[in-house]
Amino acid sequence: MGRTWAIIERELRRFRRSPILIVMSMIMPIVQLVILGYAFGGNVKHLKVAVVDQDHGIPAIKVRELASAAASGAHTIDTIDYSDQGRAIDDLRNGRVNGVLTIPPEFSRRVLTRNDPRVALIEDNTDGFVSVALAGTLGSMLTAYNQPATSARISSVASLDLVEVYPYVPYVQYLLPGSVVMSIFMMVMIGGGIIFIDDKARGLHEGYLVTPIKKLELVAGFNISGTIKAVLAGMFLIVIGSIIAGIPNAFDPMRLFRLFVVVVVTSFALISLMFLLMVRVSDPLLPRAVFGVLNTVLYFPSGAVYPQQGFPGWMQVIAVADPFTYAVHALKCLLLKNTGFAAIGADLMFLLIFSVFAMSAGTALFKRTL
Repeated sequence: MGRTWAIIERELRRFRRSPILIVMSMIMPIVQLVILGYAFGGNVKHLKVAVVDQDHGIPAIKVRELASAAASGAHTIDTIDYSDQGRAIDDLRNGRVNGVLTIPPEFSRRVLTRNDPRVALIEDNTDGFVSVALAGTLGSMLTAYNQPATSARISSVASLDLVEVYPYVPYVQYLLPGSVVMSIFMMVMIGGGIIFIDDKARGLHEGYLVTPIKKLELVAGFNISGTIKAVLAGMFLIVIGSIIAGIPNAFDPMRLFRLFVVVVVTSFALISLMFLLMVRVSDPLLPRAVFGVLNTVLYFPSGAVYPQQGFPGWMQVIAVADPFTYAVHALKCLLLKNTGFAAIGADLMFLLIFSVFAMSAGTALFKRTL
């Protein structure tokens, strides 16, 4: 352990001499959390809807009044009256409006005769989020339109009561676990993989090869020093990110202890993976090129930004083997639900087995030759 600790101490001393590297590796995930969390987490508002009333009857006026009420209430839509449907559709194609609500000429007559009255929503379906928001808002509006003027004192229609187990989770909180794992991964790349390759390119690793240190001690020294740096980055983002995202009771001692355990295991798993990938690499430009690919392949299939149930089958296969998946799931359980070790035991077991495999393979592939 003395020789392993000497490597750890040397790596930490060198890392301490690069304050800009430390700051950038810790600040970038926070910037990502804030920008993505608030860019994707808000409700879509102020969508421009062109209203074309070709009927002008009393039922049609009621539809227009409900659309105006929706515009003045939640502000999801802003209505604009058009007299010509062709011009409204042209503005839709040119991006001036997001949808066209058309009330056909015989709408009022069909309402009065109860003969399948319909209105049309013509939408720009190239933006799925906007389309869903428009369809949901105008669908709710028509549901309210179809309600009878008076209702029975006791309803005979089945209804659904929503019972939420946990408090409301805004998207910035949902994104926090993935941002923590990303901060660990960035530190692993910057403070582990790239530095190791730079040492090889400069010939600094030759000093290790002339010592009696064993391969396992050498690899353990690199991995443990990288784990320490990654743990610092992960815990820093947990503390700062919890404050930014508004995690309730974020600094409960037992919760912090469980988070610390997950961060340590995740850091060691990712640094072992990175050493395995870089153990035979000597080109200092390759890690920088690989970083973007690894970021995409590991981060997005993990369920950090979108539920895995929406992935195609081939991406779900990637998610099963992705260590990010298990780290993100464990951090979600702890940060969003404040669960115990029982809920994350399988995640920790996978990460530990993955770490042993990656470190063993990296040690076997490490060459004590130039």
